[in-house]
Amino acid sequence: MEKLKRDRITPFMKQCFVTAAVCINIIGFGCGLGYPAVLLPQLQMKDSPVTVTNESASWIVAVLPLSILIGNLITPPIMDRLGRKTTHYTLTVIFMISWIITSMATSVRIFLIGRFLKGIAAGLLTTLRSILIGEYTSPRNRGAFLTIVSLTQAFGVFFVHLVGSLLSWQNTALICLFFHFISLIMVIYTPESPSWLLSRGRYDECRKVFKWLRGNEEDHELEDMIEAKLAFDKTAIRDYKKQNWFVSLGKIMCKKEFYKPITIMILCNNIMQYSGAPTTAAYSTVIISMLMGPKANPYFWMVFLDSLRLILNTMAIYVIHRVKRRVMTSTTGALSVASHFAIAIYVYCRIKGWSYDAIWLPALLINLQFLALAVGTVPMAQVIGGEIFPLEYRSIGGTISMATSGGALFLALKTFPTSIDHVGLHGTYAIYGGVILINFIVMLILLPETKGKTLQQIEDEFRGRPLRHDEIEAKQSLQSNPVEIYKRQLAERRISGHSFVLT
Repeated sequence: MEKLKRDRITPFMKQCFVTAAVCINIIGFGCGLGYPAVLLPQLQMKDSPVTVTNESASWIVAVLPLSILIGNLITPPIMDRLGRKTTHYTLTVIFMISWIITSMATSVRIFLIGRFLKGIAAGLLTTLRSILIGEYTSPRNRGAFLTIVSLTQAFGVFFVHLVGSLLSWQNTALICLFFHFISLIMVIYTPESPSWLLSRGRYDECRKVFKWLRGNEEDHELEDMIEAKLAFDKTAIRDYKKQNWFVSLGKIMCKKEFYKPITIMILCNNIMQYSGAPTTAAYSTVIISMLMGPKANPYFWMVFLDSLRLILNTMAIYVIHRVKRRVMTSTTGALSVASHFAIAIYVYCRIKGWSYDAIWLPALLINLQFLALAVGTVPMAQVIGGEIFPLEYRSIGGTISMATSGGALFLALKTFPTSIDHVGLHGTYAIYGGVILINFIVMLILLPETKGKTLQQIEDEFRGRPLRHDEIEAKQSLQSNPVEIYKRQLAERRISGHSFVLT
């Protein structure tokens, strides 16, 4: 009977369970992203126990992306030394502590501490999440599981906006804490990553966990990994360690197939962070009130737009799968630019005395903005980042891309309230529209069509020529090296981690 029960729990169900443990934490992270939209309006009321200025409010919002960058940087050594499961435990506990501190805050300083800790945990999570899902799941299901990341994050934003529009900021924080508590319980019953066990030479445990997660149908992958690891251990790798890292990095950065993708990702990240995704998550009630006027209920429209974003994110999975990358990028980029300038013109005209105040017009404009960011500008950054870097440069390329994305996110969130004070909503949207337009034009010039192409074909296009025969032989010789085989097998599992997104 016990064996029959075990058989009913299929490998797919086990992969769903371990992925759910990650995704529930991501929901909590999404709650943290959207929390300022319900926190700040309540703190700015007359009877609020904490007094905030526009400057302190901007720091409450902007401290999160700064500490996310710190979390990103400290994740690799923690993850490699202590393991995936211990790192998952750690970030989950930090998330819980941050929400407790936030719920009990009595000053701006305590809010900043809570947000800082939340960012550290989020930095650990944004680096770890794709690696965990990649190492736990089968290649057949991995793409579907990874698409859940953006959906669960968007659901977290929706959830905190919904609950925060009904409850106080203290109770909202305590409710958000329970997502991480549930995830903590689930992590207890998840195994350590088989890839990490393999990297530590714990082959018997690796086989046991791998079979628990995958069953017996993918034993060839397991044995290939083990054979490559054994070859890795036997190979004299001291020559690799003698290479000067800075010299190697300098040579890499001079290659067209590296600096062109990096430039594209910097442009793509700028478009993503200034498209309105971060600002509408953190300042949605402010934007809606200023755009739609006093007659509109900002909390209703906030939840409505979050619901729309969830639907559009789901649609994006199908659309991106069908449409070419350049067509998708140009269409949604142009729509994002047009919607920003249209909102700027509408608000400016109303300030100048335009008497037309029907709510359908601003509602249409902000819905067009959400359509552009949910279907194109946000998810396309993930898609392009996963395709344009050659495999051997994906790690360093992803790190640089994540850093630029974090910098753009910080600037967008920190400068938004100041821009509103100095140039108004119309001026802020005009500036953001200009930033998107400049980055959009340059990116279209540099971006090749990548849909349906291999990494080698994309690399050749960036280089401007295919590899010569001697280069192909050298590359094949290197790739046949047991050390490189093992490094490549681990790297191929670490996908979709090129930037963090507010969706």
